Amino acid sequence: MYIGFIRLIIQGIKMARLEYLGRNGLVLAPSILSADFSKLGEDVKLVHDANYVHLDVMDGSFVPNISFGPDVIKSVRPYTDRFFDVHLMVVEPVRYVENFVNAGADSITVHVEACDDVLTTLDEIKELGVKTALAVNPETPIEEVYPFLEKTDMILVMSVHPGFGGQSFIADSLDKIKTLSKELIRRGYQDKIDIEVDGGITLANVKDVVLAGANIIVAGSAVYKGDAISNIKAFHDIFDKMK
Repeated sequence: MYIGFIRLIIQGIKMARLEYLGRNGLVLAPSILSADFSKLGEDVKLVHDANYVHLDVMDGSFVPNISFGPDVIKSVRPYTDRFFDVHLMVVEPVRYVENFVNAGADSITVHVEACDDVLTTLDEIKELGVKTALAVNPETPIEEVYPFLEKTDMILVMSVHPGFGGQSFIADSLDKIKTLSKELIRRGYQDKIDIEVDGGITLANVKDVVLAGANIIVAGSAVYKGDAISNIKAFHDIFDKMK
């Protein structure tokens, strides 16, 4: 009974944060992979003017780098009430999704290339009470996610090869975003499923990404390099002009 009560409290907190998700506006998601890990909590707090915080988890197998796990996410969760957008670049992520939900994730993104059973993985995430998302690498056709659209709240289009920060935007990603956007409209999902883009997005190219159909923008170096607060404002100024 006590455990059930605690689960209800946690679920209530998550629902309060889930209000940040939706197709009604443009969302900036600063990636803490570009933050200063010697003061990570403070750098998470620094980007409070953005509605999301993007957290890249790498296992050293699906991608060549290793980043951090649920304990780090749990440690920075008290620093902000922003929506925690957790991106698992991990082989067979279904093994770990509960750990990340318990650490404070509000949504969990898994890669279509990394799951033996995509549907089971998405069902497990949904059962845990958070938003589901499916990512696709640059070399993977966007059509690979189509069989799972009914189970997803968001599709993440990788516009760089996952595993490293600071890469340049892959221009062909724009066509992939446009194709996905048209498919969502064709199926009547344009108000149900968000399109997130991650990799190489800057103030110089973000307008093209949004015009292609994206509404959630991940930016790491473009936020944390220099004055993060001013950089976030510059992104929001662009968003406001596009409304």
